[in-house]
Amino acid sequence: MTDLHIRLPLVTRTVGTGSDLVFLHGWGMNSGAFTSFLPYLSKHFRITTIDLPGYGENAEHSPQPYDVDSLAKAIFPYLPTRAVVAGWSLGGLVAQKLALLYPQALRGLVTIASTPRFVSGPGWQGISPDLLSTFESQLEHNYEKTLERFLAIQAMGSETARQDIKAIKQHLIEYPSPCVDALKKGLRILSTEDMRSDISRISCPTLRLYGRLDSLVPTSGIDRICELQPNADTVVLPHASHAPFISHPQQTSDIVFRFFANLP
Repeated sequence: MTDLHIRLPLVTRTVGTGSDLVFLHGWGMNSGAFTSFLPYLSKHFRITTIDLPGYGENAEHSPQPYDVDSLAKAIFPYLPTRAVVAGWSLGGLVAQKLALLYPQALRGLVTIASTPRFVSGPGWQGISPDLLSTFESQLEHNYEKTLERFLAIQAMGSETARQDIKAIKQHLIEYPSPCVDALKKGLRILSTEDMRSDISRISCPTLRLYGRLDSLVPTSGIDRICELQPNADTVVLPHASHAPFISHPQQTSDIVFRFFANLP
């Protein structure tokens, strides 16, 4: 049974019992992306999902300016006390910012297919700036096709890519459509946000989970992230792409269980 909490302005959903675990979704998505994954965890954790402002059930509530700091500050009041926050992709940027802004509030941090800087640059592996620019221009004409293309890129390389895309799309449509302005500014965040000089200050236990086949967060850049945050645990799923909790839910949940088991 899912508890729906409407505490204006944001909507959150909670399911299960146990230690608190919060999930934040990626760009263009909503909390429906986690629908198939949550049953693997909800018997052991109390899970809260929060649509990022501008997305899903919070599509009408966008902070200004629309940046990672504002998103983190908007979400923080809705976090359970001493929760582990797990952020996927763009949600991972917000989760990292929460850990930096509120170091005593989080019990732990999990990033899934995320990074302190998404766009590639000198000495840094990531998404091509040209690809993000293409997405920005395509949003002006047809955001639905843009989202579909982004989904296809996220699943690229996974042995179950077609099933992964179908599963995500099926659950996304159960939520309201995102605000186009939030989509545009979310892409701008992916293009410009850079926390590389900050993540060494993350003090809570951290797990960074990657897919070896991920084209958006390439594994060739993981060593640099490890250098920047050497105390973080790093796990790479060899056959997963950008959504390991969709393609490999059992493995992903096992990794989360082990992370919790080692928390102080």
